Amino acid sequence: MTEPVKGPASYFPAIEKKYGRPVSEWQELVRASPLTKHMELVAWLKAEHGLGHGHANAVVAATLAERG
Repeated sequence: MTEPVKGPASYFPAIEKKYGRPVSEWQELVRASPLTKHMELVAWLKAEHGLGHGHANAVVAATLAERG
């Protein structure tokens, strides 16, 4: 039996459904951005790309977690 997805990744199916783009594309945008702070990136995704706060936060959190 598989464990349910937890954390930021639990938002990914809803993000892909609502915005019509794979999460990997959103994460690539975050990686390419000159911004580095979590809340700056969240605000940028909301203002420039129309993501809701929770969705932007999940994308940024997951992407920044990759950096370690």
